[in-house]
Amino acid sequence: MTGTAPGAPKVLPAELTAFEDRFTTATTDIELPGGTVHLFHPRNADDLITEADYVLDERLPYWADIWPSSLALARSLASLAPRPGRTLELGCGLGLVTIAALRAGHDVVATDYYADALLFTRRNAVTATGREPATRLANWRSWPADLGQFDLIVASDVLYEHAYAPLLATIVATSLTAGGVAFIADPGRVALDEFRIECAACKLQIVERLKVPHQDGAINQVITIHEVRRRTP
Repeated sequence: MTGTAPGAPKVLPAELTAFEDRFTTATTDIELPGGTVHLFHPRNADDLITEADYVLDERLPYWADIWPSSLALARSLASLAPRPGRTLELGCGLGLVTIAALRAGHDVVATDYYADALLFTRRNAVTATGREPATRLANWRSWPADLGQFDLIVASDVLYEHAYAPLLATIVATSLTAGGVAFIADPGRVALDEFRIECAACKLQIVERLKVPHQDGAINQVITIHEVRRRTP
């Protein structure tokens, strides 16, 4: 099977191609349930680093890389969440997990801190699935209240800063429906233990659901997919 969905437009909307001249790009083939995804991305994320962004809030273009945790979560999502629902991705990056959710029948709202990440996610999703997710520029420090609640929340490799632990736990606690579930894929980042503590403070239960080994050259990781639910009385 190919990474271009049968229902995908042969010619992409102008909005999803107009940004190409700002990037030197590449395409990486990734195997997911439903067929190969031809993931369109900046050739080198380091080329996108700017002094202005870093001075503003130490912002780095992590969204432009293909992270092992996103691969693990995307490949496991259909078995972890077999019943489609309203789904939120926190930090969608290039859209790999969003694509997996769309393929599984979910209605997805993909969010990121970078507007360019949302453009790449939309383009990759339309090409791979023929469907375009809803997208929203979102800052975890001032989370938009109008997004509502979700049956499923997904995030991959988002706990690389200590400050993110309470922010993410609060977002999950306020954004999950009563019977909802969140899956957080993590390779052992610095804020993981703090996230567990913050989940408990937010009356959330967190358990290890799945461990996925990942080896690619010098990279040798075990990705743990954590399941988070509201604590039952």
